[in-house]
Amino acid sequence: MLCQDRATGLKAVIALHSTALGPALGGTRFYPYATEAEAIADALNLARGMSYKNALAGLDHGGGKAVIIGDPEKIKTEELLLAYGRFVASLGGRYVTACDVGTYVADMDVVARENRWTTGRSPENGGAGDSSVLTAFGVFQGMRASAQALWGDPTLRGRKVGVAGVGKVGHYLVEHLLKDGAEVVITDVREESVRRITDKFPQVTVVADTDELIRVEGLDIYAPCALGGALNETTVPFMTASIVCGAANNQLAHPGIEKDLVERGILYAPDYVVNAGGVIQVADELHGFDFDRCKAKATKIFDTTLEIFARAKADGIPPAAAADRIAEQRMAEARRA
Repeated sequence: MLCQDRATGLKAVIALHSTALGPALGGTRFYPYATEAEAIADALNLARGMSYKNALAGLDHGGGKAVIIGDPEKIKTEELLLAYGRFVASLGGRYVTACDVGTYVADMDVVARENRWTTGRSPENGGAGDSSVLTAFGVFQGMRASAQALWGDPTLRGRKVGVAGVGKVGHYLVEHLLKDGAEVVITDVREESVRRITDKFPQVTVVADTDELIRVEGLDIYAPCALGGALNETTVPFMTASIVCGAANNQLAHPGIEKDLVERGILYAPDYVVNAGGVIQVADELHGFDFDRCKAKATKIFDTTLEIFARAKADGIPPAAAADRIAEQRMAEARRA
């Protein structure tokens, strides 16, 4: 769906990939795309990714995504967000929106004034607020499952874990790891983020950058929690870790990298599986948010991750391919039902 409102300057794309499992659920990205074609392509790719993420999270939702074209620092206004909300409303519930890059809880509060299919709102407006807590918890569950699969024990005690990016999600992940007895090494481009960790946890080791982190001697697990594309031709050959499990989206720079990881004997926990805690949380808002109910669902990421590793082993394929097959199977079964 192409959306334009001349009065407010809104130009947006809403893409629905699948509604086989239920209404499409996915965030709204606000970004200065160079062309409309680029925005459409991104919306379509992101919508597809949400279908797979929602299917493996056990949610009764398909995948969708919206992108608003423009620099949010320059053109984002209340009127523009309200106009966007009206376009979401015009889909009659087939698409449920939330936050993404360039949009925040306060923005969703505005969008929600025009339609009831908006999640990621503030607690004051009936939402759950920041989803970082459950995102980090889900990644931790995926990490525990990875340890179980590789070492036969789901604890991270005594393991050395490198976390690249200690912002909102990474910060909480570090706390889980330390509580479980792991040795933690971190890096972040933002000095204030690093300082927040070291002030609270002086036992944490800091390295200069991701390049240094992936080469740390004795590293057991690498957790990319910042930008996408962290796994590529220039990083995978030099990784010392035996497991990759992190919160960042789109960690595989392009198709084929998952095979490079297998060849190096590195176990990869698919990002869209382990970082699903956030979407589990926003989906729950539609039923009256309950944190304990969400946490129970996010805990199941442990079992889902183990299921993916078992499928990968049985079929002789990388975990990323196994995750896709399981998601596609669930969507296909829903269409036949």
